[in-house]
Amino acid sequence: MRRRFLLAFSLLILISTLIFAVDSEQLNKLFYEGRRDRDGEKILSVIKTIEGTSGYDKDTRLLTILADAYLEYGLWGVDEKQKEKTYEKARAYAEMALKLDSKNGRASYIAGASIGRLAQYKGIIQSLFMLGDFDRFIDNAIKLLNENDEEQRLYKTFAYIASGMRFRDVPWPLYNYKKSEELLNAALKLTPSYSNIYLELGYLYLKTGDKAKAKEMFQKVISMQPYPWLVKTHEEAVKDATKELEKLK
Repeated sequence: MRRRFLLAFSLLILISTLIFAVDSEQLNKLFYEGRRDRDGEKILSVIKTIEGTSGYDKDTRLLTILADAYLEYGLWGVDEKQKEKTYEKARAYAEMALKLDSKNGRASYIAGASIGRLAQYKGIIQSLFMLGDFDRFIDNAIKLLNENDEEQRLYKTFAYIASGMRFRDVPWPLYNYKKSEELLNAALKLTPSYSNIYLELGYLYLKTGDKAKAKEMFQKVISMQPYPWLVKTHEEAVKDATKELEKLK
């Protein structure tokens, strides 16, 4: 009798675990759809569902998806007054995920990217002090993320872009345009179909004074098809590239 009870109990736990796993994958897919289309309702649905799930703060997968949702929503889903608070939530949830799994490369990227976005709301001195944490998380993401996995390859691409922008945009004497170019080209090697890499290279070449190369990069953005999971991001990149080309005429 006891063996039957234990077997039934074990099966119940197994079924519950499988359902929970399916739910996390569905939420991840819903997040990707929301980011692709910049659909605020879908992103908020992900946030509300996870935050309303018992024990989500003990699950590194759910925390990572939640952190990503806040990071993305902070970019375009809230007004300027709410951005800093939204990015702080993204960072907090990403760091919670990392405490549960220190090898979570996606969470490490989100933590670093959140710090990068938060830095713009701090003074110059304070933002420079944040560089150490930014580098630690982003460098760790690059090391951990497996480029042979489609999802992880995309996040590794994001991490290379973030690092490339960091070495391009920090003030003198901390910038390193050569290193920035190397990092952005590393991103390009991983995901050549992602137009934002060309956009960021274009901005880099403007800073180095190579207007011909900058123009080439911006034209490339306009002529490309969007990366399937980043359609609205591509449309924004096309708008930005078009503006830069107008300036270069």
